[in-house]
Formats: sequence, structure tokens, C-alpha cells
Amino acid sequence: MSTPDETSPQGFWAELRDAVQLRTILLIAGVLLLQLGFILSYIGAFHAPKPHKIPVAVVAPAQVSQQTVAGLNGIASSPVEAEPVASRAAAEERIRTGRAAAALLVDPSGTEDTLLVASGGGKAEADAVTAVITRADADQRRTVTAQDIVPLQSGDGRGLSGFYLVIGWIVGGYLVAALLGVAAGARPLTARRAVFRLGAMVPYAILSGLGGALVADSVLGALTGHFLALWGVGALLVLSAATVTMAFQSLFGVIGIGITVLVFVILGNPSAGGAYQPSLLPTFWRSISGWLPNGAGTDTVRRVVYLGAEGITGPLLVIGAYAVAGALVAVLVSLLRARRGTAGPAVTAGATD
Repeated sequence: MSTPDETSPQGFWAELRDAVQLRTILLIAGVLLLQLGFILSYIGAFHAPKPHKIPVAVVAPAQVSQQTVAGLNGIASSPVEAEPVASRAAAEERIRTGRAAAALLVDPSGTEDTLLVASGGGKAEADAVTAVITRADADQRRTVTAQDIVPLQSGDGRGLSGFYLVIGWIVGGYLVAALLGVAAGARPLTARRAVFRLGAMVPYAILSGLGGALVADSVLGALTGHFLALWGVGALLVLSAATVTMAFQSLFGVIGIGITVLVFVILGNPSAGGAYQPSLLPTFWRSISGWLPNGAGTDTVRRVVYLGAEGITGPLLVIGAYAVAGALVAVLVSLLRARRGTAGPAVTAGATD
């Protein structure tokens, strides 16, 4: 009696169905969606940057100030948000603390004004506000000269070093958690083992923060003079990315890695304010920037290095909240699953901790 040939149509389709199961197809579809989401998010954020309500201080005599402020705020699409201040000193203080991106000093006796900017607070933003004010002055038959009062450090080309430093820390955080999940099982069997995993992230975060600060400061001289502060920010960022990744894996298994990529890479990177500050991004990316660790971290590093660490409390609270929430979710989900006796399958055969 003959046996079915493995190359026969029936054998081929049966083997294909066995090799390419529905789970595999769904995972491939998920990867495709992440890929398209990456393209959409990055091009959507960067293809047409436009300034939106960039804060500008105006220093001018009372009779001129109101007219100047009204004229700037009346520009179509609201690229700047002007506000009068009493003196140049007050305007500079706003710029140096990050409360204003620029200050227009109006010369009441002539037609040559001065624009104070801070490329350290955001190079693209400084360029954008300079272009807007230059056009506005030209419409009034005036000229403006820009002065950079918070310049970039010599090793920080285009002001992107802080952004890439933050991205490096975040990538390290979610990769180490994801790899640990692949090696030992995406879902810890017990809450105690989840705590062990979380505990292992702490020394890694400390070392990663230290390494990033050393590279940026001591090795490359890109961001100098704030070594300890950068170390601390980096450790917190790595920990937040790692705990959030563990939380997603505890909730969704291996699919949690894809959700992590969605949060930190597809949404977090283009909205972080690296190449273009949030004031230049479309509404969606601008609105989520400060609520994700990428944007909060980039803002914190920029403020630490260039703006006297003013206004970092809010961004640090955001990063810390992710770290705490991620840890709590990872432990609670593991505790509930252990009580129900359904720890879930590991990522690879036999890979449970």
C-alpha cells in the first residue's frame, strides 16, 4: 500500500499549515503594522515643521509694546506667543530659565531691533523664531539682529547630543528587559521572581547611566560640566524603560515587546523634541511629547545642560512615574497570575524562570 508523497499537494499544504500557523501570521501582521506606524509617525512628525506659539518676550516702551505684541500675536497660524516684559534683564532671565524662547528688544529711536535667542534651549526653535521675527520686522520696514545668549557647547552640533543620549539610554532599558524576557520567559512565574528581575534592572540602570554620562561628557566632550546630573537622569530613564517593558511583557507576553517599540520608538522618538522641538511639531506629536519618557528626558537633559536645571521637576516626575508604574504592574500581574495558576507560556520552549 503506497504512502502519501511529501511532495504531493496534500502533503505540501498540510506542512505549510503546520509551519505557518495563525499565531505566526498574526505576529507577522503585527510587525508590518509597527513598520508602517514607524514610517507614518516619523514622516508625519518631521515632513513639515511649523512654529506654534513659541514664547517671545517683548521689551519696548509702553506706547510701542502693546502694538508690537498685538502685531506678533496676530500673525496667521500663531507661530509665536508674545508677551511684554519690563526690561532686557527680565527678558534674559526668562530665556535662561526656559520660560521664553526669545526676546525682541525694540529700538524706539531707530529701525534696528535686537532678538535674543537661546540655541541651547533648542536650535530649530531658535532658527524658527528668528525667521518669524525677521519677516515681521521686514513688514514694518525694520531690521533685526539675532544674539545667541545661550549658545550650544562646542561639541554639541545642532544641539542633538542630548536627544541621542536619551534615546541610547531608553533603547538600552527596553532591550535588556526584552532580552531577559526572551531568555527566562516573558512572564515571571511568581511575583517574587518579578521582583528579582526588577531588582536586576537597578544596577544595570546605574551602570548604563554612568556609561552614557561618561561618553557624552568625558569621552566626546559633547555635554560637559553636568556629569553627576546626567548620570542620575540616565539611570532613571533606563529604569523607566526597563520596568515598562517588563510590565508590557507581563501583561501580553512576547507581544509586549512590540507594544514597547510602539511607545518608545514609534511614538516617543519623533515627539521627543530632538531634531525639532515640540513647538515645531504637528498637534498630535506636540501634545504627547512631555508625557513620554523620550520627550521628558530630552527636555530634562537640555534644561540641565543649558538652562540651569530650571523646570526639571515636572519632566523628572513623568519619568519616575513610568518607572514606578511599570514595576507595580509587573509585580501585580505576576502575583495575580500565580494565584490563578496560569503563568502563561514562555517565549521559548522551557524558558521559564
